[in-house]
Amino acid sequence: MLRHYLKLPRVSSGTSFALISMMNDSELQLLLSFGTGEESASFMNAGLLHEIIERQVTMSPDARALSYEGQVVSYERLNGLANQLAHHLIRLGVGPNEIVGVCSERSVEMVVALLGTLKAGGAYLPLDPEYPFDRLDLMLRDSRPRVILLQEALRVKLPNIGIPALSLDCEWEKMGTQPTENPGVPLKPSDAAYVIYTSGSTGKPKGVVNVHQGIVNRLLWMQEAYPLTKADRVLQKTPYSFDVSVWEFFWPLMTGSELVVARPGGHRDPDYLLDLVATGITTLHFVPSMLSVFLEAVQLPKPSTLRQVFCSGETLTADLQRTFFDACDAKLINLYGPTEAAVDVTHWLCRRDDSRNFVPIGKPIKNIQIHILDKKLNRVPIGVMGELYIGGIGVAVGYLNRPELTAERFIPDPFRKEPSARLYRTGDLARFLATGEIEYLGRADHQVKIRGFRIELGEIESVLSQHPFVRDVAVVVRGNAAARRLVAYLVASSPDCAITDLRNYLKQTLPEYMVPATFELLERMPLTLSGKIDRNALPWPLKKGRSGDQSIQTSHS
Repeated sequence: MLRHYLKLPRVSSGTSFALISMMNDSELQLLLSFGTGEESASFMNAGLLHEIIERQVTMSPDARALSYEGQVVSYERLNGLANQLAHHLIRLGVGPNEIVGVCSERSVEMVVALLGTLKAGGAYLPLDPEYPFDRLDLMLRDSRPRVILLQEALRVKLPNIGIPALSLDCEWEKMGTQPTENPGVPLKPSDAAYVIYTSGSTGKPKGVVNVHQGIVNRLLWMQEAYPLTKADRVLQKTPYSFDVSVWEFFWPLMTGSELVVARPGGHRDPDYLLDLVATGITTLHFVPSMLSVFLEAVQLPKPSTLRQVFCSGETLTADLQRTFFDACDAKLINLYGPTEAAVDVTHWLCRRDDSRNFVPIGKPIKNIQIHILDKKLNRVPIGVMGELYIGGIGVAVGYLNRPELTAERFIPDPFRKEPSARLYRTGDLARFLATGEIEYLGRADHQVKIRGFRIELGEIESVLSQHPFVRDVAVVVRGNAAARRLVAYLVASSPDCAITDLRNYLKQTLPEYMVPATFELLERMPLTLSGKIDRNALPWPLKKGRSGDQSIQTSHS
């Protein structure tokens, strides 16, 4: 069970921090008000994610819950299918905090699998079929799910390591005889709902465990701040290995809206997305770089059914904000949050009349606290840069099977009396503005985001350094916000080192979005006085690398 795998270190009740403030009381109180989201006991006591959906089923059983490529599924039918799967999973031993792997392309089966897992009491683990075999193997050996739910055509994508695998499209007769009633598995709000793996700086991805109370709080806040009605149609197009997909799947199902699932690969096709929007989509999400590509490729009609577009995963620039408002009548909302904190923790409703050269990440959502601290965990004054820490109900449990890393990133909360309260150390740099919003200022380490996917550059470097022909390596990001790309700088130990071989070597372990678009071969790495790689001195990519070998550039869809 998950609770057996997640070994968290005990925190001594005597742990203390020396907190020294250079601010007077009025300044400190203002800062506290900026960083504290409104408290809502009703959000914290709302129950489990699937229970809220079940209540919606009783209110609108015949309404359209889900549509996909011409298939339409009512709330009652979707609930019944998920219940049948849940009863079967329970018979297979799934219960509270058990992990269930899901390997599926976007489809009706995928939605049934995610909801059915929650109803059985389990936590779903996305096994993206676009991931390399070796990465899926690592994830499965690390998480050891009780069972894997898959589409039959994807069975060959997964390693056979003794974990039972159930085909959703070819073995439904095993589930179809089960009851359609809600299983009613007793769970606690602190039980796990999903596990999503993110890039790891040591070369090993890490699984983040998020619980029901965190994601329920996040979704109830979203419904209060940017409400959906039964007339809304929400587009689900984000890969389910990316945590934005969690709200895309479940927010509409909690509110009686219609969930519209894009076809596999459809999120990369601007013309297809425009056609979907024309069917009456009212709400959707874009990573900023993909929003830029979308707006360049198509022209949105005015007026349009589209009324709110959410952005997250990367920095939303002021230029893109202006481009959006020139092209669209909808609202634009900028969200911020890491996988370690139930999707998003701050929000900002963009303004058409905003003349600033940046877009804030806004203010904390309900039941979330944002602290901007120095290296000694002291609060920094308004306007001063510090590291952003997250507290409150949305903070994840920690990293699966990584107690040391969990203890490093999820620290005791020195600002709260509850002994179990923790802060997540994001590694993001930010500052509070005098008007109360937060401005994002970048990273304090070598973590980056490309098209919304969080990437630890160290993971790519770790894998490349294991190649027998690579003596030294550094990976950096080049390009502007709309066209960022990874560049790998290499010092080869052999003249036989071929760029194509290096790319293929990486693709055995890393997903496509982590394979550098450009490789540059150097005779030697530039070094600082202390002997470390001087990343600022790495040359901008040329058509010819320093060794004279051709750099290989690849486009990512």
